[in-house]
Amino acid sequence: MLLKVGFMLLKIIENAPLYSARVLPWLSVIGLLFSLSACSVKPVETEKAQVASSVNLLTAYDYQLLDNQYQTVSLPAVASQLKDADVIFIGEYHGNHASHLLQMQLFALLHQQREHWQPMALSLEMFERDQQAVIERYLSSEIGERYLIEQANAWDNYKASYRPLVEYAKQHDIAVVAANAPADIVRCIGKQGRAYLNVLGSQQRKLIAQDSFADITGYQTQFIAKMGGHPMPARALNNTYLAQLTRDNTMAESINQKMALQPDSQIIHLNGSFHSQDGLGTVAALKRLNPALKLVVITPVYRTDLMEKVNNGQGKDTFYYLIQAQPQEFVDADYRKATYQKMFAKAGEKAKSCENPN
Repeated sequence: MLLKVGFMLLKIIENAPLYSARVLPWLSVIGLLFSLSACSVKPVETEKAQVASSVNLLTAYDYQLLDNQYQTVSLPAVASQLKDADVIFIGEYHGNHASHLLQMQLFALLHQQREHWQPMALSLEMFERDQQAVIERYLSSEIGERYLIEQANAWDNYKASYRPLVEYAKQHDIAVVAANAPADIVRCIGKQGRAYLNVLGSQQRKLIAQDSFADITGYQTQFIAKMGGHPMPARALNNTYLAQLTRDNTMAESINQKMALQPDSQIIHLNGSFHSQDGLGTVAALKRLNPALKLVVITPVYRTDLMEKVNNGQGKDTFYYLIQAQPQEFVDADYRKATYQKMFAKAGEKAKSCENPN
């Protein structure tokens, strides 16, 4: 309001001689109005923006937790607030050291504040349903880590990123859930779409969610925007989205099944950030299956993207954590193109098995 009055006064006197006796007093009033307005309507965003410059992220392992107002909060404080949560989603940028350090530290704190009779479970996007038996054998020390990595087709970064969490779970008798849909099935859905379910045998069908293609409001728009850098025909894009839904619905169903077996559990689920950010993906799928669950979402934000988040207002997720951006994957455009062509060719070769999955 003060700004509006000031601009009106400027409009009135804009044609008058600048140093006339009639104008000088009004200039003083206008200066006072603008000065007062700067103090009285200073946006909260300006204060929040100070987070970006004040947080020290010296190494690739450093992170800073933020609430959904993008204000700093300590790890113990977050753990305390999550004491009564049923399922905690910790989004990650795959291979980011800070993401994996946060996951390990928070997982340990959450476990330490539980009563001895209160069960916990670690749920992972990084393992698939058909690998559950191998994980169980590892947790019971029937097999060694090499067997686990090779037979469960563990991700290349397993030792550096997920081993600490699995080992902590093993040492403390915490269940580990192989939550994801098998990659081969997902790949074939991405190639053939809905029709692929018709060729799955009964055992293979159990490896994905019963309602694999249940849609999530607002998710497809976000997914298409994410895929903007990979243009493809409409049918192929739709099939790719169905493959994404299969992952999310399967992970949600896996979590819900574990919760049904142990209703008092607190489940910590790790997934790529896109599967949980803004409460969509796996989070929304689980909420559809079990609306009574108390869900918490923790989402990573690159330091370079913080201002955009702040300017958009209150965050949609429960907590965020600020981290450094990862190294640029490609600089040379030709090398990038050649790499993706090689990846697509490899995926196409694997997809040849889609005709006969049994």
